[in-house]
Amino acid sequence: MSTHLEALPYRHVLTLPTEPSAVRTARQTAEQAIAEWGINRRHPAVDPALLILSELVTNSVRHAAVLSPQVTVIYAAGADCLAFAVHDRHPYQPPLYASVTDTGAGGLATVMELTLGLGGTAVVRGDADGRGKSIWITLPL
Repeated sequence: MSTHLEALPYRHVLTLPTEPSAVRTARQTAEQAIAEWGINRRHPAVDPALLILSELVTNSVRHAAVLSPQVTVIYAAGADCLAFAVHDRHPYQPPLYASVTDTGAGGLATVMELTLGLGGTAVVRGDADGRGKSIWITLPL
């Protein structure tokens, strides 16, 4: 699996208002990109990837909208991996390895269980100014 996301040949960026309709639009855009990039829709990583993406955009809508009027999704892929990031301008960087019983960690616990179960990686990257973050997910194909 490629670890240099900048080297992935396929990329798409989508910025949406941080509102509930963003979840559906982000997922539909992912489905379209996956098809355009020639990734088999029945690959075992695709459905979990769409669920993970939906959960991360939902988290931005629920928790970041007050400080982040927009959410940006970056989609990327190569021959051996599918990657995406969800970015918002809320400064809180959630712990990715929180337990399901931690307050508000249920969705991220599911994200991590799916990501790690597929042999993928997850990382939170803070913005240089400390006022936002991206959660990057990379899954092998």
